Amino acid sequence: FGSLLGLCLAAQILTGLFLAMHYTSDIATAFSSIAHICRDVNYGWLIRNMHANGASFFFICIYLHIGRGLYYGSYLYKETWNIGVILLLLTMMTAFVGYVLP
Repeated sequence: FGSLLGLCLAAQILTGLFLAMHYTSDIATAFSSIAHICRDVNYGWLIRNMHANGASFFFICIYLHIGRGLYYGSYLYKETWNIGVILLLLTMMTAFVGYVLP
C-alpha cells in the first residue's frame, strides 16, 4: 500500500495545485471561486471531486498500510514506526487545514 499512497499523494498535489490556480481564499469570494471552478473551468468539477474523494482514498490507504504494519509486527522497528506515526499526524493536520479553507 506504500506505492499506492505515493500515487494518491501525487494525485492530491497535482489536483491541489490546479485548484489553487483558480481558488480565492477571501471569505467574501471563496464560494464564488469554487462555483467558478465547477462551472467555468474546463473539467474543474472533475478535478475538484477527484481532490475531495482522493483525500478520503488517501486516508483509507493509510489505515490499510497501518493495519498491515500492525499485522506483520512492523511496530517492533521503533524508528521506522515512529516516523510513520509522525507522518500520520502531519497528514491529519494537513487534511484538517485543507478541510477548513473558507
